[in-house]
Amino acid sequence: MIRVLLADDQPLIRSGFRALLELEDDIEVVAEAGDGAAAVELARRHRPDVALVDIQMPVVDGIEATRRIAADPDLTGVHVVILTNYGMDEYVLDALRAGAAGFLVKDVVPEDLLHAVRVAARGDALLAPSITRRLIARYVQEAERPRGPAPAAGLQELTNREREAVALVAQGLSNDEIAERMVISPLTAKTHVNRAMAKLGARDRAQLVVFAYESGLVSPRRTR
Repeated sequence: MIRVLLADDQPLIRSGFRALLELEDDIEVVAEAGDGAAAVELARRHRPDVALVDIQMPVVDGIEATRRIAADPDLTGVHVVILTNYGMDEYVLDALRAGAAGFLVKDVVPEDLLHAVRVAARGDALLAPSITRRLIARYVQEAERPRGPAPAAGLQELTNREREAVALVAQGLSNDEIAERMVISPLTAKTHVNRAMAKLGARDRAQLVVFAYESGLVSPRRTR
C-alpha cells in the first residue's frame, strides 16, 4: 500500500485528489495539510511514502517544507512531489535542490497523477515533460552567467559506466531504458544508478538530474 500525504491550501484541490487516489486499491491518503508547516509535522507523524505538496502555501511554502522533510533523517523514505499551477521556471531548480522527487502541474490527467504517485513511491525522479523542457531552457539561458565551481570532485568518484547512467537519468530515462541504451541488464542499470547516488550523496534520482547539469556531465544544448 502506497501511503500519501496531501498538502495544499485549497480544500477543493485536496478533496479532488483524495477522491481520485482512494479509488485505487494500492494507494491510501493518510493525512491532509493546508500549509507547509503542517505538512512537515504530518510527514513526521505519518511517515508517508509520497507527499504531494503545493508549491505556494501559507506559513511555510512548498519549497521550504520540502527542504525540512529532506533534511530530516527520519523521513528519508518520504518522496516529495511538488504541485504547481503553472510549472513556474523560477521554482524548479530550488525545489529539486531542496530534495523534491519531481514536479506535476495541477491540471495533470488522472492517469498521469496515479502514475506519478507510483513512480515517486519507488524512488524514481518525476518531471512532467513541460517542466523538463522549462528546466533545460533555464540552463541554456544561464549558461553564460558566472557560476560557482562545478562539483567535479563528485564526477571523479564515478566510474565511466556510472557517469553514463547518470547522464541518461538526466535525460529522463527509466532503468529499463538505461539498460537498453547501455546494452546491460535492468538490474545492472539500477546498480549503476544506486551506486552513483550513494557516492554523490543524492537523496533520489531528481538530485542526480541537478548534479548532471551542474557538473557539466549533461549539456542543455545537447538535450533540446
